[in-house]
Amino acid sequence: MSGTYRDLCTSHGIAQSAGRVATCFDNAVAESFWSSLKRELVHRYRFATRGQAKAAITAWIKRYNAVRLHSSLDYISPIEWELNYYRQQLQAA
Repeated sequence: MSGTYRDLCTSHGIAQSAGRVATCFDNAVAESFWSSLKRELVHRYRFATRGQAKAAITAWIKRYNAVRLHSSLDYISPIEWELNYYRQQLQAA
């Protein structure tokens, strides 16, 4: 069955995820993001319009990136992690 699935993906030009945990191919962080979005927002509320849903999701993502602490980033926000990364790059140059 997995061979059939692999062939189907290949025939549609889909590259399957591959790799070990904590490599650039690890999809766990992305899966955690989608899981959190669904659990904390999408499945909790009913939106009257697509516009309301889009606004709520946009606000949630902004908070997720700017305020929320992430265990995969040593409990800092993604924006803070990125700023630290670029500061280190500038200092190394």
